[in-house]
Formats: sequence, structure tokens, C-alpha cells
Amino acid sequence: MPDWYLYLIRCNDGSLYTGITTDVARRFAEHQGSGDMGAKYLRGRGPLKLVFEQKLGSRSLALGMESKVKKLSKTRKEELVSTGKHIEAIIKQVGS
Repeated sequence: MPDWYLYLIRCNDGSLYTGITTDVARRFAEHQGSGDMGAKYLRGRGPLKLVFEQKLGSRSLALGMESKVKKLSKTRKEELVSTGKHIEAIIKQVGS
């Protein structure tokens, strides 16, 4: 069973996109490509920069984490990107 990862991508406009995958490098390449494999939100927002990734383990934990992180304020997401702060607390919330 593959490990799942949470990742954040910074767009050229400064916004942060949150996603999950089993292969961060592959998924980031898909987002950067011109095909239909990348997220619609990211189209035309390049250049893109992968700014955060966290190995989580199970798909269910990753889905819960993605949902929690998407609900964070921009300030909290920026703290997460710069320091990893709050990630353990979010994991505990999702895991309980």
C-alpha cells in the first residue's frame, strides 16, 4: 500500500493550492503540463512552485488533512509552508 502525501503549490499570483497524491513529483509535473491531468485551478497560474510536502501514510488520513488544510486561513497556510507549524495538531485532529 503506497504512502500518501499532502502538498501545497504556490501559484504566480501568490495563492496556494492544496492536494494529495502518492507521488508528489509525478503530480507536480502533471500540474505543470499543458494536458488535462493537472488541476483546473492551476491552469494559467504558472510558474508553479512546490512549497510544501508531508508524508502522511493512509489515503483516509491524507483526505482528512487536505480538507482541514483547505479550510485554514492564508496566514495559517503560510505558517505551515514556512515552518511546518501546526501540522502535528492538524494530524491529531484528523486522526481522532
